[in-house]
Amino acid sequence: MLKRRNLIVLPLLAANLLLASSASAGIFESKEEQRAQVDADEKATLKRLFEESDQAKRLYDSAYGYATFDVIKVSLGLTGGGGQGVAVNKATGARTYMRMGTGGLNFGAGGQLYQLVFLFEDSASFEIFVSEGWEAGASANAVAGSLGANAGTTFINGVAVYQITEAGLMLQLDISGTKYWQSKLNR
Repeated sequence: MLKRRNLIVLPLLAANLLLASSASAGIFESKEEQRAQVDADEKATLKRLFEESDQAKRLYDSAYGYATFDVIKVSLGLTGGGGQGVAVNKATGARTYMRMGTGGLNFGAGGQLYQLVFLFEDSASFEIFVSEGWEAGASANAVAGSLGANAGTTFINGVAVYQITEAGLMLQLDISGTKYWQSKLNR
């Protein structure tokens, strides 16, 4: 029974991921239009983050650099998703466009749109993220909700991560099976 279910679920999940990835990648737009959309998303994401968290704004002000991502995630037995974003060196203004993908197991079904914001404390953590990408195989959970419960947020190993959903700012982040890498938008 389980194998038969997987024969139905896996193609549906793959189709959803392909559509979500295609939409987020902007395959029907020029590179300039895609970069402009990522830049607009970045500004909107930071604006919302700062409106929801004074502590995030303080960390941003002291950060060497940051990255923002718009993410689409779907699950139906398996979880998969992807998104695109930009990493910015605050000192130089240099922008590196990036992609991300995530996968794992889930016992639920549904979809989610959210934004991720990475704040990098120093040049070393920022440069590693941008030049080598990042693979995450662990989870970090610290739910703050949409109120000011995140007042104690700080850099951990040179990085602070925020997930913004329609429910408000959430510091709950499951990044298991997630990879970040440079996008073709940089070429």
